[in-house]
Amino acid sequence: MHINLIAQREVKVGFRNPWSYSFMALFTLFSLGLLVIQSQSYMKGYTYTTGTMLNLILYLLPLMTMLLSSFSLTAEKEEGSWQLLSTYAMTTSSFLLGKYVGQAVVLISIVSFGYGLSGLAGFLLGRSFSPTALLFLFVFSLCLILLFLGIALLIGALSKNRWQALTMGVSIWFFYILAWPTLLISVLSFVPYTWIKPLMQIAILLNPAEFVRVFSVTRLGGGSIFGPEYYKWMYWVDSPLGDVCFVALCLLWIGATMYAAITAWERR
Repeated sequence: MHINLIAQREVKVGFRNPWSYSFMALFTLFSLGLLVIQSQSYMKGYTYTTGTMLNLILYLLPLMTMLLSSFSLTAEKEEGSWQLLSTYAMTTSSFLLGKYVGQAVVLISIVSFGYGLSGLAGFLLGRSFSPTALLFLFVFSLCLILLFLGIALLIGALSKNRWQALTMGVSIWFFYILAWPTLLISVLSFVPYTWIKPLMQIAILLNPAEFVRVFSVTRLGGGSIFGPEYYKWMYWVDSPLGDVCFVALCLLWIGATMYAAITAWERR
């Protein structure tokens, strides 16, 4: 009951937030740019164009999710809303789960509007995404939103104000999205050769953006770009249980980040 009420409140506040419409305009412009890229591709499956589209989504969506959602949580502290809400018979887990559901609705609405408008524009211009490609991009974006939303709430629980949330959000985004390959190569260069493959396998599970990207690329038939040894480890993606394993891993990540956020919020 409390989760539903908090989620409804979060949706109302989210759509009144100017930041939401700023990100909606940005993502719509971004999705129209993807339409232009896609219109120049005549190949199916994983291509250079498809890889570019996935990387562009990977750069924008995690940052957008962490900033918008962490600001929403720190605003509860700065504006005193949490002090009022805490006087009601409501648990911390209900409050944060309601925030998660409400923010997910807002972010998914932003992404849906962007893809919907680009699909409509492409249909009118005769250069639309194929339904399969549009659905794939939407599911890819949905996975990133749900995974990084848990991280965003953890940032909001640890931060005292919006400036701290901004600093932490950008730092985590930079670490997971931009600096990850360089840092991983640097660390692996100091370990014995026989350790490289096991450490790579563990490392990919510690980065939500990376395992979503690897799963998506492999699903598109481009797993060979990771190399033969790495591709053999990813054989489970094409197995009958591939989707089940991926969903279980995503749920594990979301559950772990939400548990950490709830614990941090209660201790604060």
